[in-house]
Amino acid sequence: MTSDPGPPGRGSAPSAHRATVPPAKEHEPPGRDVSGSGPGAGERDGGHRSHRPWSARRLPAALVASVILVAGFATLVDVIAVRAGRPAAAWRRHLADELATRSVDDVWMLTGAAVAAAVGVWLIVLALTPGQRHWLPLRSPAGCPRLRASLDRDGAARLLRDAAMRVPGVGAAHVRVRRHRVRARADVRFRDPREVKDDLTAVLAEERDQLALARPPRIVVRVRRRAD
Repeated sequence: MTSDPGPPGRGSAPSAHRATVPPAKEHEPPGRDVSGSGPGAGERDGGHRSHRPWSARRLPAALVASVILVAGFATLVDVIAVRAGRPAAAWRRHLADELATRSVDDVWMLTGAAVAAAVGVWLIVLALTPGQRHWLPLRSPAGCPRLRASLDRDGAARLLRDAAMRVPGVGAAHVRVRRHRVRARADVRFRDPREVKDDLTAVLAEERDQLALARPPRIVVRVRRRAD
């Protein structure tokens, strides 16, 4: 005859349950797994590398559409007028005469061809590049690869500057954030400038990693002694 098992004691089931949970997970602050310290942190923590958002190019598109619309409407109106028995517009007759009489090596012909080629190259570059160079893409979470987020460069620079001002010995700091590089200049009021530079580099690197950028930029620090 066996007796029914009683309720678990204080040291049995709860201890077994705690044994299945890694101790490091209990003390790890939430969200730290997305702020890796290197460019490959997204792959190590399961995050996805996101790209820079594409610009809508509203102003270039509006300019090109306006030019095409005006030119097409003027030509259509003139063609309709010619079909109705009226003479062609003066601008169209002048343009036809100039194109028929000027040679290919004429200065104005070469200038117009160069301008047209430059505009075409500009439009191709706008079509093949994403733009939005003022925004820094962030890493997407592991469970949401389609979730995209970006950080303004000025906002990132302000965060890094606030972190730089917390370094002992820094009296003033100026931070500029670019796509591949962070430039920081600091005035040292006290302490050894080399020690301040090392501490400042470490603090900026830690703050940069907490931003969870898809492509963490390289940090360049310059310090100078500033006496009051």
